[in-house]
Amino acid sequence: MPNPPPPGRWDWWFTTAFVFGAIVEAAFRSIPWKPAQLLFVVTAALILPFRRTHPLAVTASVFGAGLALQAATALAGAASDGIYTGAFILVIPYSLLRWGSGRDVILGLPIITVLPWVTLFGDGAVLSDTIGGTVFFLLLAAIGASVRYRGTSRERALEQARLHEREQLARELHDTVAHHVSAIAIQAQAGTAVAATDPGAATRALDVIEREASRTLVEMRSMVGVLRRGQPVELAPQPGVADIPRLASTGAEPTVEVELVGTLSDLPPSVDAAVYRLAQESVTNARRHARGATRVIVRVLGEEDTVRLTVRDDGETPEPEGHNRGFGLAGMTERVKLLGGSFAAGPHPVRGWFVEAVVPRHEGVS
Repeated sequence: MPNPPPPGRWDWWFTTAFVFGAIVEAAFRSIPWKPAQLLFVVTAALILPFRRTHPLAVTASVFGAGLALQAATALAGAASDGIYTGAFILVIPYSLLRWGSGRDVILGLPIITVLPWVTLFGDGAVLSDTIGGTVFFLLLAAIGASVRYRGTSRERALEQARLHEREQLARELHDTVAHHVSAIAIQAQAGTAVAATDPGAATRALDVIEREASRTLVEMRSMVGVLRRGQPVELAPQPGVADIPRLASTGAEPTVEVELVGTLSDLPPSVDAAVYRLAQESVTNARRHARGATRVIVRVLGEEDTVRLTVRDDGETPEPEGHNRGFGLAGMTERVKLLGGSFAAGPHPVRGWFVEAVVPRHEGVS
């Protein structure tokens, strides 16, 4: 799970609002132990922004001070009503389970659950209210734990998508290296056979071996950088840009139109296979998720230094916050990043969804 973010601008804006609200409320309401109540709320508001980075410390400070204040007012027989603005401390049980470690939770939960029971010392205390307050605090904590679990599960799923994409790219690179090594072996055998009778042919064979060995070295470095798990690879020919027209379809909607423009020959095998995989994934996503789409346009442009892939559908423009295409986009982003390129995807300004990937023509796997 990633480290929680430090306090940001909005945290301090909320703190300012809470402090101002507490001061205004204290000025216009009759509150028992007003100076102590106001000091407690203002102090709690000032340390609330640190609830993510230091959940146990914030919990202990706020609820510890709250326990002392509640106990003092209860023993003195004062009314239990405090400053209503202080209700913002209800976010602390949530934060403890959302951001705290196991040790923080074990130490912090008892502190939280004790506070409602202190009211039993006061006059007119009702046991049912105390139990209800305890359950309410625990419910907030449970919500925090649920959000934490969902966030952790999503991070793991995203990481699995990235690892899968790395392994897929490593398999493709492995196939390429095997091809180069086979060519080296064949040329070496041919050069050995004609070395005595045709030195020129042997020299040409050595030139081929040198070129193939250089490319093999580049591919091997790429594969070592990408491969993360020692699993067996599948030996199979990898499709490339030349196979993208096979994705075209004119049958059931949405139809898929493919356009290949520019220089797309002599691409490095890793780039060639990656562009095909990106086009394939984008078309698959459009067919599954583009509601109301009638066309999907795939365009591959071979430029001097890069290969640019754009895929766009004419479906309904999705709401950014409601659109979710699973973890395919995470894998596509990872693949392009490994090749040293750039990737963008999202709602098109006019209509539908678009994907754009720009990959260097050189083998820039990091």
